[in-house]
Amino acid sequence: MPRQALGLLQGTVDVLILKTLSRKPLHGYGISEFIGQQTGGELSIEDAALYQALHRLERKGLVDSEWGVSESNRRARIYSITSDGRKQLRSEVVELRRYMAALFRVLEPA
Repeated sequence: MPRQALGLLQGTVDVLILKTLSRKPLHGYGISEFIGQQTGGELSIEDAALYQALHRLERKGLVDSEWGVSESNRRARIYSITSDGRKQLRSEVVELRRYMAALFRVLEPA
């Protein structure tokens, strides 16, 4: 029986998107595919949540977008991370690592 994808913790969608876009500009489907591939299918972002997050990140100036052409020669919105987005990503990664370290201090046996 195939394993079900893990639910995403609140606040992790933005950092996953920013990290993905730090590698190269992509369209929404490409972002979702990359995250799924990198996590072996353990994490996935539903379309509605993905596009809500992309629009929110764009309003905050962390992501830019422009119309382009996808790998399948279809018109697609291509998203890229801004310099403010890179700063935000670094900050969020530090906080997420701090959170995870604290979580594992509770979960690991003494």
